[in-house]
Amino acid sequence: MSDRLVIVPTYNEIENIDRIVEAMINLPTPTDLLIVDDNSPDGTGERVKALQAEYGKTIHLLERPGKLGLGTAYIMGFKWALERGYQYICEMDADLSHDPNDLPMLFEACYSQGADVAIGSRYISGVNVVNWPMSRVLISYFASVYVRLITRMNVRDATAGFVCYRRKVLEVIDLDKIKFKGYAFQIEMKFKAWKYGFNVLELPIIFTDRREGTSKMSGRIVSEAIFGVVVMKVNSWFKNYKNHG
Repeated sequence: MSDRLVIVPTYNEIENIDRIVEAMINLPTPTDLLIVDDNSPDGTGERVKALQAEYGKTIHLLERPGKLGLGTAYIMGFKWALERGYQYICEMDADLSHDPNDLPMLFEACYSQGADVAIGSRYISGVNVVNWPMSRVLISYFASVYVRLITRMNVRDATAGFVCYRRKVLEVIDLDKIKFKGYAFQIEMKFKAWKYGFNVLELPIIFTDRREGTSKMSGRIVSEAIFGVVVMKVNSWFKNYKNHG
């Protein structure tokens, strides 16, 4: 078993799942893959089972009864990883907007460069987004500006979903108390890691919007992020974060 794991939540990603698995198999350092599938009607879970039969024990599958939210999928995956002794746990979108070839860079930042949390950042060196309409680029960019203003956290891409965590970070953060289900989950995880004093490092990536399938973004997810950040900040005033960094 590798000490590195990539967690990928899926819902109707049949067009992308083969390429994700192939990319994992071809990484230069052995890396396990955990798919958390929310009972995809398009048969994504069944396809993963077929790929497991082909590629063996490096591909794992957790099946859930339906769409339960991005955050809960990652938390289930994090707990699964901790139970099995993984040391470096990375999260990645299923739509290949995150380039699997960037995974070694994130793992290496945690393995040998002192990072506790390594973020594949769209905004640390300009705006590195491909195939998004300008309106969505602006919403995403200014969402991260907004998060920095409210939280004072020095992270330029707070909503990034391409992140590697050292095991100790996930052990210190109480995963059962993570409140957000949608993209605000990404903000909350980074904020808590930062508040606990862990070393958060951003590394530049090129983000390319999905080519296959459909986006899961919704107005409810956006509003959760906008209002949830304020609540998260206020709640942090009443919590003592012992330094673990």
